[in-house]
Amino acid sequence: MSKPEEPQSTNVSWFQDNPTKDSIPPETQRLLETYSSIPSDQVFDHVVKVRDNAWEVYPYPCIGQFQFLEPNFTELDEFDEVVERLRKGQKLLDMACCFGQTIRQLVNGGAPAENITGSDLQPDFIELGYKLFKDRDTLQSKFLVADIFDSSSALADMRGSIDMVYAGSFFHLWGMKEQVSVSKAVAALLRPKPGSMILGRQIGAIEATEKVAPTGTMYRHNVESFKKMWKEIGDDLGVSFTVDAKLKMLTSDYFLFHPDDTRRIWFVIRRE
Repeated sequence: MSKPEEPQSTNVSWFQDNPTKDSIPPETQRLLETYSSIPSDQVFDHVVKVRDNAWEVYPYPCIGQFQFLEPNFTELDEFDEVVERLRKGQKLLDMACCFGQTIRQLVNGGAPAENITGSDLQPDFIELGYKLFKDRDTLQSKFLVADIFDSSSALADMRGSIDMVYAGSFFHLWGMKEQVSVSKAVAALLRPKPGSMILGRQIGAIEATEKVAPTGTMYRHNVESFKKMWKEIGDDLGVSFTVDAKLKMLTSDYFLFHPDDTRRIWFVIRRE
């Protein structure tokens, strides 16, 4: 695994340097015990070691604060639907999958792993996912190292062939102009039929605005701005989308490096 030439600084507000067992959500603790067969008393040390390795790859706040461990369907009712559709042979892409934690949740819930593909820009995150979940020799999902902005990447071959895209903590990585571009690129991956969908979560806000964040310029949507953006995207693409979105409060650790009006926006975007 490649390492950065210089160690990443941990002297930032979004690095939790004194984690406790409370840093691991109960659902994720159970996943690591049941899916990965890690003894209960070894889960904490295992997770901290993997987090520290990941920080050296890229110091995202979600890494430093252990937020990559948060269950990705907490405020979405579509988990059972997604699993059932995968059982029927449909395909899901986990966009910017990081460690592939969403993939493991779905597989543990009964979804066939071979119908799920993960994609990330950082190959080291994919490798660390195998380390975190201890399933390199058993997981049948495919992983791609690809850039959504690269028209010649492996994602280009998937255009029009994906039934569902999970996008967690992804679209918010850019300002509004770039979000529109990347959203159109993701929408192009969907199979051109009713019911194809994009679902996920990201950082939002009570008042939609563009802010400078640890990862760069970030447009933080509220429900109204998110729906408006997707209406305009649909108009540009000649496609109708139904958008369900909601804002939810974040845990206190997020406010160490985000304004007080920051929220999480959960969304389901369906092609009509």
